[in-house]
Amino acid sequence: MPLLPSSLTEPAWVEFAALLGVDERPEFSPTHPWGCHRHRVPDRVVFEHVLAALVHGSGYERIASPGCSDRTIRRRVTAWAEAGHGQALLRIGLVAYDRMIGLDVDDLAVDGAITKSPCGGEVSGRSPVDRGKQGTKRSVAADRDGIPLHLLAARANDHDSPLLEPTLDGICDMIGPLPDSPGMHLDRGYDSAKTRDLLEILGYDPHIAAKGVPAPIQAGTRWPVERLHSWMNGYGKLRRCTDQTETDRAVLPEPRRRAHSHPQTDQPRPQPLPLAHHPPPALTIICRSV
Repeated sequence: MPLLPSSLTEPAWVEFAALLGVDERPEFSPTHPWGCHRHRVPDRVVFEHVLAALVHGSGYERIASPGCSDRTIRRRVTAWAEAGHGQALLRIGLVAYDRMIGLDVDDLAVDGAITKSPCGGEVSGRSPVDRGKQGTKRSVAADRDGIPLHLLAARANDHDSPLLEPTLDGICDMIGPLPDSPGMHLDRGYDSAKTRDLLEILGYDPHIAAKGVPAPIQAGTRWPVERLHSWMNGYGKLRRCTDQTETDRAVLPEPRRRAHSHPQTDQPRPQPLPLAHHPPPALTIICRSV
């Protein structure tokens, strides 16, 4: 039984292969002095092993096979992350989804979730909800339907509020300018004058749960991002990440950046990136599998 339906993995691989330039790669390295070394492990094989690790969360040494070692997987994942292919694939998925279904960006929501990080690493810290064990916080921005627009990784003991600005920074990079005064729904962890001033500068209409006032999760439209976190935790690699460097985890998030652009601009949304083929309907949810 496949780990993921082929209607989802095949379009993802076609787009990812176009980013890698698989057809242009030589069979052997042209810099090798003898030209008689082993064949390069196909990127498709490594891609399938990465998907296996994503789904059930096992370490690379456990999903390695005779034709693809754990070191090969780690080297290839690091190279893909450094090249920014994960972000590019997410951008392609969002463009395809917006073209065929449409992103509802009139109301956005941001929230963080703490996951396990047993091996520690650059973006790991003492988890306040797991007896001080190593953990990672995932800060995600989602549209009204719960489609992930941008994700940021930080230490588990980092507060949600300082992560809001870098999380919002990447939205315009992924989907282009936002409409005038989009709604921003946040929980009480963001209830501060600093957060409200930031949202006013960026042009968002804040809807923040007040501290000390009971507010059910159904209030407002914050529940889609909560559902998104629950859905993402169903994937073992997102629930329990063993990668130790921020670069390796950059298949999903990108490093923090402080520069931001104002969402209220007169510039049109960027034109869809050229797809390697006409996107089938399955590509509309590819952004949830990156």
